Amino acid sequence: MSVNTSNQHSLILCKRFRGFLPVVVDIETAGFNYERDAILEIAIVMLTMEESGILLPTKTHAYHIKPFEGANLDREALEFTGIDPYHPFRFAVEEREALLEICSIIETALKETNCSKAVLVGHNPMFDLNFLKAAIKRTKIKGPFHKFTTFDTATLGGLAFGQTVLARACKAAQITFNVKEAHSAIYDAERTAELFCKIVNQWSNAIKEIDSSSLHQNHE
Repeated sequence: MSVNTSNQHSLILCKRFRGFLPVVVDIETAGFNYERDAILEIAIVMLTMEESGILLPTKTHAYHIKPFEGANLDREALEFTGIDPYHPFRFAVEEREALLEICSIIETALKETNCSKAVLVGHNPMFDLNFLKAAIKRTKIKGPFHKFTTFDTATLGGLAFGQTVLARACKAAQITFNVKEAHSAIYDAERTAELFCKIVNQWSNAIKEIDSSSLHQNHE
């Protein structure tokens, strides 16, 4: 009888995070107020787990977003990100359209992995989660993310490498980081995904060593 390898990997991922599906998210905005400032870019990176337990980034989904009606656009925030919200070559979509597609992608992954909820992985993720929750409420759709649980690569980077800034944590983890490309949702999400996977895999190896050592001691 043949065994579906994809299903095996899905179950491993589900078990690793207690039934939660980690999804890396980066959001670029027109300010810091999640209720009134516009979301301008959203990128998510989906993750997979090999049979060996190695966590890897798979596919990136990214969207340029049109400011919602009545949204605030903070000039300093726009200068910082370099985003022109009304540039014709952004090919931006409505906020609701992007969120519906993102939620559909994640809901499909939840079913495939047998996970109960998605957990947002981000660098200082409460920023992204608050903007996401406000947008989901504004567009009246059902979100797949846990309401408050997150995985924070700033905290994890501090634990694993003594660095909390994304660029510095990536450098310490030997992940290439180009500061000229930073503050793009795609670039930051993909570097955050690499960093998260590296830390998880590093820690998983440590857990295996501890388990192996404990097993050896029990047999002495």
